[in-house]
Amino acid sequence: MKKQVHVVGAIIENDKQEIYCAQRSPQMSLPNYWEFPGGKIEKDETPQQALKREILEEFTCEIVVGDKVEDTTYDYGTFIVRLETYMAKIVNGTPVALEHSDTKWIKRASLNELDFAPADIPAVEKLLK
Repeated sequence: MKKQVHVVGAIIENDKQEIYCAQRSPQMSLPNYWEFPGGKIEKDETPQQALKREILEEFTCEIVVGDKVEDTTYDYGTFIVRLETYMAKIVNGTPVALEHSDTKWIKRASLNELDFAPADIPAVEKLLK
């Protein structure tokens, strides 16, 4: 049976209608794809708790988590990912990428210009509507 991973992603939007996107480093699984930052949900964590923890650990800032945007399951061949994405806002700090190779704030209408990981695409499409 394939490994299944349950992860969360934060669609962090600023006051200029720009969304914070992170590019996976060459050392990560799914290298060089862009994604909404986040990570794995740990035992006994809610998706919202996991998002707050992951953003603090990987980007050194605090967020408030809003409404769920999408819940997608994607089979990558060797493993299956369930990705829940939520709207979020930064409430403390400025994001600094500790694990990703690049990050950028991008206008919502321009999201399709980035090469997103397949599991993130349904959320991207919903944001573009």
